[in-house]
Amino acid sequence: MPDLFFTEEHDMLRQSVREFVEKELAPHAEEWEAEGYFPDWVFKRMGELGYLGLHYPEEIGGGGGDYFTNIVLCEELSRSGCGGLTMGIMVQIGMATPPILKFGTQEQIEKYLIPAIKGEKIACLGITEPGAGSDVASIATFAEKVDGGYRINGNKIFITNGYRADFMTLVARTEKVKGYKGMTIFLVDTKTPGFVVSRKLDKVGMRASDTAEIFFEDMFVPDDAVLGEVGRGFYNIMWELQGERLIGAAGSIAGAKLTLEMGIQYAKERVQFGKPIIQNQAIAHRIADLAAEIEAVQALVYWTAWKYDHGEYPVKEISMAKLLSAQLAFKVADEVMQFMGGYGYMMEYPAQLAWRDARLGRIGGGTDEIQREIIVTTLGLYK
Repeated sequence: MPDLFFTEEHDMLRQSVREFVEKELAPHAEEWEAEGYFPDWVFKRMGELGYLGLHYPEEIGGGGGDYFTNIVLCEELSRSGCGGLTMGIMVQIGMATPPILKFGTQEQIEKYLIPAIKGEKIACLGITEPGAGSDVASIATFAEKVDGGYRINGNKIFITNGYRADFMTLVARTEKVKGYKGMTIFLVDTKTPGFVVSRKLDKVGMRASDTAEIFFEDMFVPDDAVLGEVGRGFYNIMWELQGERLIGAAGSIAGAKLTLEMGIQYAKERVQFGKPIIQNQAIAHRIADLAAEIEAVQALVYWTAWKYDHGEYPVKEISMAKLLSAQLAFKVADEVMQFMGGYGYMMEYPAQLAWRDARLGRIGGGTDEIQREIIVTTLGLYK
């Protein structure tokens, strides 16, 4: 029977990415996790293979594919066993660069997007601040209009790829007003004087992705650094956040499936009281419940991605998919760790890695609480 969402071309892409992941990425996963960093050659290699521009137009060097090409890529990268790598790559292709295609000038596309597709430039997204996380409307970084451009002062934190990025898609205020008005997006070269990478942050999970705190100290950027319209930054970046949350949901559910597979394999091999533990109803039924939940949530993710790919703006469904997939990924990791007992708690076994990595899904890209607020609002429950 034909698949509802994936074509033969998607299947061929999946096989290609899987072979690349198994041969060139997975063998290094433990090393990169221990070092807290995956090397820049990964971006370059993926650019050479065309994986960083699957959904971008062919005329700028992309693959001309649909949104499901990114879903395939995200799912297969999860097989690397290195969650931080997946996150760093998906920030590049699904978070920091889409606004350039949608709102950028031809010059900005040539200077930033095309090199990013080739893997020649690494991108990061500058939204979160110490005092403004899920509440994007509270960002305080200020871009003061001066002769020929803007002078920017402020602070960003939890910036994935921020330690080694070549440019940042930055959201800052251009008007000193409260709320969602008066924000603007800028494209900023990280070598610009006043762009200060303060420190590389030490995280519980996703350790192979570099995450930085960044300060802007009287940083001057020219007028042509503005991406899109001045003062429309909030609206434009909230559009981007929907894609970020959806690809995050796909990554979470892909991770949940792989973690459950690991748990099932362990339960088949682990013998207690004279039989494999999977033959105990208490274990088997819990696995059955988790498998059913994964299928249901993945169906929601795919259906929502189909709507998004066909020009809809399904905010409610995206928040539902993000909320449920992130919670389920952590639940599965926690259950698998329980199946494995003491071994699951040991650093030499991958259950603890899945457990640590999955926890970020309930925080990054909008917390569980924010997703619930969006769902409540779209359901019209608040008067």
